[in-house]
Parts: sequence; C-alpha cells; structure tokens
Amino acid sequence: MAPRFGIEEEYFVVDPGSREVVPRAAAVVRRAALALGERASTELVGFLVEAKTPPCDDLGKLEEQVHAMRAAMADAAAAEGVRLAASGTPVLGDLVPAPITAGARYAESLATYRGLDDEQCICSCHVHVEMPDRERAVQVSNHLRPWLPTLLALAANSPYWAGRDTGHACWRALSWARWPVAGPPPFFESHAHYLELVETLLGCGALMDTGTIFWDVRPSARLPTLEIRLGDVAPTAADAAVFAALVRALVQVAVTAVEAGERAPDPSQELLRAAYWLAARDGLAGTGLDVCTGRP
Repeated sequence: MAPRFGIEEEYFVVDPGSREVVPRAAAVVRRAALALGERASTELVGFLVEAKTPPCDDLGKLEEQVHAMRAAMADAAAAEGVRLAASGTPVLGDLVPAPITAGARYAESLATYRGLDDEQCICSCHVHVEMPDRERAVQVSNHLRPWLPTLLALAANSPYWAGRDTGHACWRALSWARWPVAGPPPFFESHAHYLELVETLLGCGALMDTGTIFWDVRPSARLPTLEIRLGDVAPTAADAAVFAALVRALVQVAVTAVEAGERAPDPSQELLRAAYWLAARDGLAGTGLDVCTGRP
C-alpha cells in the first residue's frame, strides 16, 4: 500500500493594484485559520504565509485538498484587501531588509543568521511522505540524492526577483544555497550518522535547532515523514499535486531498493552542486547532468 503524503506551500502576500509584496501575512493567517485551523501559519517574513494539506491516500484526494487549501487562503487574503501569489521568489516590491514576523523564535533566528534573514524571501513546496522509521528515512534520502537536480528543474517557478529577470528558471534555489545547512543532503551511513552530524552542527552554531535543518531531504523534525523540500511553490494546484505524486513514486522506488539491500549511489557534493546550478539556470529547457557519471 502506498504511503500517505501531503504538501506544505508558501505564498507571497501582494497588493492587488501594484502587485508588490506587503507585510499583511499575520492578518491573512488569522482569517484563514477560521477555515484551516493550524494548517494556516505565518512564516519568518511578514509578507509570507504558509498552508498545509492533511495527509492523503491518493493523488485525486491530494489535488482536492490543495485546491481547497488555496481557495481558503485566497478568500482570507481577499477579505483583508490583498492577494496571494504562487511564485518561488517575489516578483515586485521592496524586499531588503525583509520585515521579520514578531516572536521569540524569529528574533532568535535574526540574531543567529543576521543578513540571511534580511533576504529570506522565498516560497517553497514541501512534500511529506509517510515514513515512521527514521533509519529507513535516511537510507531513502541517500537513494533520492541523484534525482534531486531533476526534481529541481521540474519544479522551477522563480525566474524573477524584485523586478529583475535573473536569467535563471529557479532563482530561489540559488538564494537558499547561502544558508549553512541547505541544498542536497550528505550521504548518511545510518541514522546514527545523521544524528551525529546534526549534533555537531548544533554544537558549532550552524543550526539554531532541529527545525533549521534545511537540507532538501530530511526526516521531518515534527512528523513521522520524510520531507522533500526543494521545489518552488507550484503555479497551480494540479502542478503541485503531480509534483508530489512524482516525489512519492521516487520514494517508493527508493524504499524497494533499501528493502532489497541495494546500496545507494554516492555522487560527490561537487557534482550535485553543479547539477543543481544547471537545473536552476535552465529548468526543463536545458541539459541535465548525470551526477553518477558526470556526463550530460
């Protein structure tokens, strides 16, 4: 039986006339919570909102939930006199320094990451696939690593930044890559290896807490899932659901390989980094890099 899966999405709050980002996220979330409860939330930056689907059994149900979630968020925004935009990066507006949402954790983040928070203006799609076994989760993560650049290209939806065409299909990934723990995860020999590295990163201050493990694949810090978090927020609900279905299918293939005792490929971080950049620059229009062979 296929594991349950779900989506978290982030959206920009924009002025309906100028289309520039506006820091009205808290008001939108308060209103959206009447329909979605805790599945609507604020984010670090005051012009970002987040919404989550419940776990779903199949693609049809997930697409229905994404439609309903987006409709509830859009209605809440309209009631507050603003709109929402599904783009990986902000297209228009005054961005830097970004308005930081009030709260102790966000204040701690600003003290820790400083100028990185000032430019933390991105909207992602996070796909959660049910995975209660943490040991299996890190082994599946290993098997997913060679596929991450392809997924990045498929989900690219962020060519613009503050009125400028960046020339990249996915500028969000390049902006995000500056963080100390981000991008493709390392190869982990075991869950114990994963925990050891996390403890080291916490100890040196590169991580504020386990919620700031921003690798593109990670065992969720709060749910019994494997979280694949490298996609731009999709332009439509159907795009989001199909992307999530593809991610779940790759996870299922990886689970089969783990159960068969197959060792995952271990491409170098240098090749993965190059493949990420090519995928982010060209999206589906370019030539990918086989990170296991180094060939286009």
